[in-house]
Amino acid sequence: MANGRGSIGTVVTANTTAGSLRLTHSDAEAHVDWLFTLLESQGHADYIGEPISQLEHCLQAAHFAEQAGANATTVIAALLHDVGQFIPLEEKVNSAKFAHAQKDGQEMMQGGASVGRMGHDRLGEEWLRQHGWPETVSKLVGAHVVAKRYLTATSAEYLAALSFASVASLKHQGGPFTSSEVTAFEQDPQWRQKVQLRLWDDKAKVVGLETKPISAYRKTAVDVLLGVA
Repeated sequence: MANGRGSIGTVVTANTTAGSLRLTHSDAEAHVDWLFTLLESQGHADYIGEPISQLEHCLQAAHFAEQAGANATTVIAALLHDVGQFIPLEEKVNSAKFAHAQKDGQEMMQGGASVGRMGHDRLGEEWLRQHGWPETVSKLVGAHVVAKRYLTATSAEYLAALSFASVASLKHQGGPFTSSEVTAFEQDPQWRQKVQLRLWDDKAKVVGLETKPISAYRKTAVDVLLGVA
């Protein structure tokens, strides 16, 4: 595993669509520590035009997931939903599935300001998958933009409540779903879970909200990565 690999400990097999990635407990701890350090470095980084930092946004999303009684896997997916926004560009995924998406990773610009990375949802999904995270986590992370497109097509109230930055990024993300896309999305067995994560994402923009520190999620994240949560 890139970015921190242990060599001692119990070996656990993490299932991925590409096969199985064998992780030791030390591997998982090293990876989570690297990832959390990266996320902590976003403590003062602007969250694409919103009044809070990227770190605060991620912690708030996890906070709202916990408040709603979500399971550990979903809470960690909420915490990591924007991983594609802040992984270093040299960490971009190597996936034939998205080989055509040449713009993934580029900044979406609106009025001279960035409103996020193009395709950060897809980048995050594939990056997590390639690092052994469970499919549920990867797919939830990869769906938080399409869930926004679904909601803007099905709820005028939701669309009206979007922040300026979120409306601006929507234009780059394909806009609201068509009626056929809405129907197709609702065939997904996880569609309600994906929509719920999106709602926590939208809610997680509260200035001054007290949340747990990221360190409080370390053990849970390691357990989720190893598939024992």
